[in-house]
Amino acid sequence: MSINAKETYSKFIKSEAKRLGFLSCGISKAGFLEEEAPRLEKWLNKNHHGQMAYMENHFDKRLDPTLLVDDAKSVVSLLLNYYPAETQSQDSFKISKYAYGQDYHFVIKEKLKEFLFSIQEKIGDVSGRAFVDSAPVLDRAWAAKSGLGWIGKSGNLITQKVGSFYFIAELILDLDLEYDYATTDHCGSCTACIDACPTQAIVEPHVIDGGKCISYYTIELKENIPYEMKGKFDEWMFGCDTCQDVCPWNRFSKSHSEPLFNPNRELLSFSKKDWIEITEETFRVVFKNSPIKRTKFDGLKRNIKFLE
Repeated sequence: MSINAKETYSKFIKSEAKRLGFLSCGISKAGFLEEEAPRLEKWLNKNHHGQMAYMENHFDKRLDPTLLVDDAKSVVSLLLNYYPAETQSQDSFKISKYAYGQDYHFVIKEKLKEFLFSIQEKIGDVSGRAFVDSAPVLDRAWAAKSGLGWIGKSGNLITQKVGSFYFIAELILDLDLEYDYATTDHCGSCTACIDACPTQAIVEPHVIDGGKCISYYTIELKENIPYEMKGKFDEWMFGCDTCQDVCPWNRFSKSHSEPLFNPNRELLSFSKKDWIEITEETFRVVFKNSPIKRTKFDGLKRNIKFLE
C-alpha cells in the first residue's frame, strides 16, 4: 500500500471516530506486546487477580492481537468520555461514575459496528473485530502505545487534557495504516492515588492488587466480603473512583455528551435510607440496561448491608 493511501485511510478513520463521538483515536501496529508479557506474568504469579480466574485464560492472545484477528496489521484505540455533569447526593452510598448510565458495552459496541461498516464502505475489503473490555485485549497498553495517554501509578490511562474518566475500546484491522507514537509519563513525583486508596490496593506505582480493590469486592467477588474489610470502603457500594477523584489531571475532566450515559434521576437523588430500603422492583426500573445489573439485586443488597 502506498504511503499516501495509508495517510488518507488513517485520516478518514480519525475523522470518523470524531463523528461517532469518540474523545480521541490513536493507531498502533499490531504485534506482540513484549514489554507487557513479563509484567502480566508476574502480576498473575502474585495472584493480584484475586478470584478473577478468567484473567489467567488466553495469555498469548492478551499479548498478541494477531492471534485474535487473522492477518491483523493495526490496532485502532478509542476513548469515549463518561464523566457526568452531575454526581450523587452527599448523603448516599456511592456508585462508580462509569455505571451511572446504560451499560457501556452495548453503547460502544453499536458505535464500533457503525465504525467498521463505514471503514469497509470507504476503503473496501477490510476485515476486523471490535473489542470493548470483554475480550482478552490489553486496552490500556494499546491506548498508551498509540499515544492516547500514559498509564499512571493508579493503573489508569491518563491524558493531560481530560484526565481518566473514559472507556477504552479497539478495532483490530487487517489494514496497514500510519502509526502514532507513545506519549511521555506526566505523573512525576505525585502519589495522590496511592495515598488515597482506601484498601491500599495500589501496592507499588503501576501495580494494582486487583484482589484488594473495592471494585473487585463489590462487583467481581461472588461470596461474602471478608469481615476485615469492614469500615474500609468509604461508602462505595458499586465500584470505586477514589484513585481517579484525587488525580490532579482529572481537574480537566469535562462532562460527556452521550445521552445514553445520562443517569436515572432517582439514582442521583437516592439517600442511604433509600438504598437500604430498595426493592427488587425499584432495582429493575432504576438499573434497566445498567452495568449495575452485573451484581444482581442480591449482590447490591450484600454490598449495602456491608456498609451499614
